[in-house]
Amino acid sequence: MAQTLRLAVSQTHTLSTTSATLAALSETTQRASTKSIDLILFPEAYLGGYPRTATFGAAIGARDPKGREQFLHYYKDAVDLGDTPEGSGKKWVNKELEVGDDGKRGDGTREELERIARETGVFIVTGLVERCGGSLYCGVVYVCPRLGIIGKRRKVMPTGSERLIWGQGQPSSLRAVATIIRGVKLTLAAAICWENYMPLLRQSLYSQNVNLYLAPTADARDTWLPLMRTVACEGRCVVLSANQCIKRSNLPSWITGYNKEDSAIEDGHFDGYKHTQSRSRRKSILTDDGCEIALPQRIEGIPEVIETPKKDTSEFICRGGSCIISPLGDVLAGPVWEDENGLLLVDIDFEDCLRGRLDLDVGGSYSRNDAFKLTVEGLDLSPPP
Repeated sequence: MAQTLRLAVSQTHTLSTTSATLAALSETTQRASTKSIDLILFPEAYLGGYPRTATFGAAIGARDPKGREQFLHYYKDAVDLGDTPEGSGKKWVNKELEVGDDGKRGDGTREELERIARETGVFIVTGLVERCGGSLYCGVVYVCPRLGIIGKRRKVMPTGSERLIWGQGQPSSLRAVATIIRGVKLTLAAAICWENYMPLLRQSLYSQNVNLYLAPTADARDTWLPLMRTVACEGRCVVLSANQCIKRSNLPSWITGYNKEDSAIEDGHFDGYKHTQSRSRRKSILTDDGCEIALPQRIEGIPEVIETPKKDTSEFICRGGSCIISPLGDVLAGPVWEDENGLLLVDIDFEDCLRGRLDLDVGGSYSRNDAFKLTVEGLDLSPPP
């Protein structure tokens, strides 16, 4: 029997509200269903948003009150899936946690995603920003049309400034999930954005015998495609990578409305307190005979810094670059650039993963696990049943 599935990557961007983004996800998934797509991947932080260009008013040793307002807006845009701060794993997946009077946990996003998958018959994998307690996490959920959400994970290593706004996820959530779609067994797992630059994390997924490797990202650099080709060739697995494509004009107002020149960091406010700025010393020079000559002060009203022109709101601040890669590292679709509603789809024969393992199986014999040992805290590295 043919082991072929039709897979898709949606290159889209977060809308002005989370409810609008959920509606767009539903519309895209319905469109995918009409094209007989079996599984679709959405970008990193699609629900909740990737806060590109936001500073959150932060510098080393200083936080700006306006930056705290930015965080408040961002926190409210995130989704509440009803999980616990430490991550409840299978208990959350199996809905074994205590529920409220309405019989639900969270804000209903989980139930909405499960409804969309069930009604369209499409397996959904989407990036999102999850709020839990007072913290935010960058995560991914796997939504099966038959069983609902069968897995969720949180990014274990946010990159750069992401570390200010996103907590670190649990390594145990790197567990792959298994499902059967039209008779084809999939073992799938996700590495989010620059987690793909972590060799041991990649190996933890290869060790679980994944044949579908998902890489939602926010990286539109030219170096991303070679990385995805390396992952596919290295793991002998199909790779889907989805990135948002967004113009400056599509950023939320709580980012674009923030005037850096009014920043409290700039005028001496740190964490809500005013710090007096010291006067600069008088400038002077000494002549050869020891006389001091005072230099004139700067004339008031003449700016020291030339005002920078306003940025073009129609410019792309993330150009996309979504792609689909074969188990031998060949580019099957993409990368697609500057297409805000791109939809890549490819028919994949998953027996190509086995064909590729004739000469390379980094999750099995090629790992030389008799000589090299990998352990991950709380994670079972054996392939899921």
